Amino acid sequence: MTVEWKDMMLDKVAIGPVSARIYQGADYGKGPPIVLYLHGGAFLDSETNIDRPVAISLAKSGAIVAAVDYSSLSGNLFPKALEVSFSVLSYLANKRAAGLGDRKSLLFAAGVALKARDQMPDALDGQVLISPLLDPFMGTSSIRKADAIGMRQRWTEGWSHYLSGGGCHPYAAPCLCSRLSGVAPALIFTAEDDPLHDETLGYGARLKQAGVGVRQHVLPAGTGWPSIYGGKSEGVPEWQGHVSRHFGSFLRDVGVQPQLH
Repeated sequence: MTVEWKDMMLDKVAIGPVSARIYQGADYGKGPPIVLYLHGGAFLDSETNIDRPVAISLAKSGAIVAAVDYSSLSGNLFPKALEVSFSVLSYLANKRAAGLGDRKSLLFAAGVALKARDQMPDALDGQVLISPLLDPFMGTSSIRKADAIGMRQRWTEGWSHYLSGGGCHPYAAPCLCSRLSGVAPALIFTAEDDPLHDETLGYGARLKQAGVGVRQHVLPAGTGWPSIYGGKSEGVPEWQGHVSRHFGSFLRDVGVQPQLH
């Protein structure tokens, strides 16, 4: 499916106007799912008008993907970044019938899933976690690979910057959250050569233990996976098809059976 994009201003968001790049397939169907895409950028990325390969891959499954610029209003600091993102989520949840999608559209987001569970129960139909940064202590075994792909210093600086605006709250570092039950079903991606492999799968295991529906996919080494967050990677990236295909399957599962097991 060919994916088109347009830049627009979400000017009715409660916290203030937020710019977004909207990706959608040229022939998306009725009631398309909506994805609030929060590109992490190691909590340092401030670029807003660049293409997001992950967003394009999700849109190829028929979703409308809103890649929002939360950094301009928040400085990439917690809790402001979360407040901006959650405000956009509230806007999308209440405005599906006017602008993006319609009343039947499923809604997906990850970075705000815990807060959505606590303050907007049942607003989210699912969440997509793509090698998320979850552990500010960077204490897993796989994170040792970060030096080899040039990401350890960036992730260290990113965590230091993000948490400099407040304490280490579970909303900021979900790996520290002791109560995970009730969050939206999760689709999780990592790869064998991903330094974030261990914390990603560890979080997925804890979600399962809490009774949350989880689909997780570990791509083989050599698919260029580290390129999704700017890591060094040999060869041409081959992960896009995997993301698009598995997200399409997740959409069908969630649409038929909201709680996956």
